Amino acid sequence: MSETMMMLVIQFGIILIATNFVGNLFVKKLKQPKVLGELIAGMIIGPYLLGAIPIGSLGPIFPLIAGSTVPVSPVLYGVSTIGSIFLLFQSGLETDLPTFIKFSGKASVVGFGGVIISFILGDLITVLLNSNVTSFMDPEALFLGTVCTATSIGITARILGETKKMSTPEGVTIMAAAVLDDVISIVLLSVVVGIATLEGTGGSIEWGSIGIVAAKAIGFWAICMVLGIVLAPHFTKSMKRFESIGMIATVSFGIALVLAGLSEMAGLAMIIGAYIAGLSLSQTDVAYAIGQKTKRVGEYFIPVFFAVMGMMVNFSAMKSVLGFAFIFAIVAFAGKFFGCGIPALFVGFNKRGAARIGAGMLPRGEVTLIVAGIGLASGAIEADMFGVAVMTMLLASIASPPLLIKAFKGGDSGYSKKLKMDDEDIMSIELDFPSKYAIEFVKETVFDGFIQEGYFVSTVDGNYPTWNLRKENTIISLSTEISDEKNKLVVSCNKKDEQFVRLMIVETLADFNSFADSLSIMQSPDMMCSQLIIDMFKNSKGETKKKEVIVGIKE
Repeated sequence: MSETMMMLVIQFGIILIATNFVGNLFVKKLKQPKVLGELIAGMIIGPYLLGAIPIGSLGPIFPLIAGSTVPVSPVLYGVSTIGSIFLLFQSGLETDLPTFIKFSGKASVVGFGGVIISFILGDLITVLLNSNVTSFMDPEALFLGTVCTATSIGITARILGETKKMSTPEGVTIMAAAVLDDVISIVLLSVVVGIATLEGTGGSIEWGSIGIVAAKAIGFWAICMVLGIVLAPHFTKSMKRFESIGMIATVSFGIALVLAGLSEMAGLAMIIGAYIAGLSLSQTDVAYAIGQKTKRVGEYFIPVFFAVMGMMVNFSAMKSVLGFAFIFAIVAFAGKFFGCGIPALFVGFNKRGAARIGAGMLPRGEVTLIVAGIGLASGAIEADMFGVAVMTMLLASIASPPLLIKAFKGGDSGYSKKLKMDDEDIMSIELDFPSKYAIEFVKETVFDGFIQEGYFVSTVDGNYPTWNLRKENTIISLSTEISDEKNKLVVSCNKKDEQFVRLMIVETLADFNSFADSLSIMQSPDMMCSQLIIDMFKNSKGETKKKEVIVGIKE
């Protein structure tokens, strides 16, 4: 046990060092997303390259695990699984739930389109180019067709999070469709496993048991979504009695872990349960605070997930099927890009939005490996076809991040219809100040006042620095507009909260006015400031050296 833990600690440390160095190299020098660097780092230090080189008495740092479809140790794979749960929990927290629900119908069309087209093309290309496969119902063709259907929520979520596009119409459609894709992929997997079992035993397909597995997976997903959204506000309201945001964040992530485990029991991927937990909490007033707490810890685990994904790549196993793997990967790309992009055109997105959705659905990842791993373990596919699945995942992981970033760069919204804003009951209070320092003082004092009233502060991306102050269903927005011409503080709220908000601002301005008056009664403010500076340089005897004061003032 001690030796196993020793190796895990060393592996964890090497992964953190490698992913951070390579990840930052990709961001700063190559202008590529960090996730791509983390994947490449995993490939370099993994068991198929540098990780296999013995180092003294330690032996290989990342030894190849014989007889397993996963080439790393179970404990390291477990740590990476925790990283994927952190990632999807944070992604759920950052998703705008009303927009997610609004676009869920459109996402279903996009998701089903991608699954159907990808499955048909994957199955077809396997039959046409693989001489060992003679039928569209051959288990190998069915497994590779299923491999094409899954989308990596993890990679897509990381890119959308880094580019601040998680809550855009395209972003929520991609996330909702990706979740649906993985649910459908698991259902398809149960059907294919049933057919593969039939091929091996010569028996008849047990459609009843396959239907039960599919119904259980879909039912669990739907029930958890509804219950999570309904119960999340009541949960956070009761937890706030403990007056500890750290406790709320910890318990919330604990629920995400439990839900992830239950998802696995129901036949779904763990990441789906984690995403549901985050999405359910996303509209609570503590969502931002929970996200900030978990993000600090997640920064140590999430890179391990992507590094282990990179370690899955077995370069030698792919040599014999390199040509087929390359063609298969291109077909898989086309199936997702057009299978998801074209339906998007019919549900309200323009060409730009359709391209963004198609690019966002390209990544393959954890569910792809799950499907391929089960196929390999059941004997339905050989190691070379498993290598094809891994290469498809690898090429998609390398190609999709730059494509997705480029698709979102510049241009207007990809949604052709104007979103309705419920702003009839919204009012704004605008205050002009003589300087940005005055605004900062008032803003921080306003924050303190609202926090004492039980509000939680969260930042919002926008043209101007903006913050939301939330307490249960009440949202107050505060933004600053600072330039050479103006220094303006804007507070927006619902009309029913106007009186309370105005009272809070009046109290804040009264404090500010008292502070200004205390300065104005001084006959010479400049002398007062100078004296304060001189006092800073007095020694223990009360003496002051003129040279030190001059140097101090210059600094």
